[in-house]
Formats: sequence, C-alpha cells, structure tokens
Amino acid sequence: MAITVSLVALFGLVLFFLLRAGNLGYGSAFTATGFGFFLASTGAATPINQLTASLIQAVQNL
Repeated sequence: MAITVSLVALFGLVLFFLLRAGNLGYGSAFTATGFGFFLASTGAATPINQLTASLIQAVQNL
C-alpha cells in the first residue's frame, strides 16, 4: 500500500507538471496511464467510482 501511494503521488506530480508545461506526447500518455493504474489500486478508487456514477446520473437527469 505504501509503495502504491507513493507511485500515485509520483505519477500525479509528473503528470501535473507535464500538463502545466503543455508538453503532451507519448511520455504524458505513459504517465497518465501509470497514474490511473496505480490510483485504481488505492483506497481512492471507490470514492472516484461513486463520484463518476453520480455525475453520470446527474447528466442523465438534465
């Protein structure tokens, strides 16, 4: 768990700086994929899935 959380933080930080610099290429795609993969392994996966489902429900009810 501790290794996964630190990899999420590392990939998130790198992705933040890549997006901020406007340098979007193959490296950014790899970083985003790694961030998503490791984020799904943490305890944040359930709240993110619930939030996404709620947003989809809200859009459907508009």
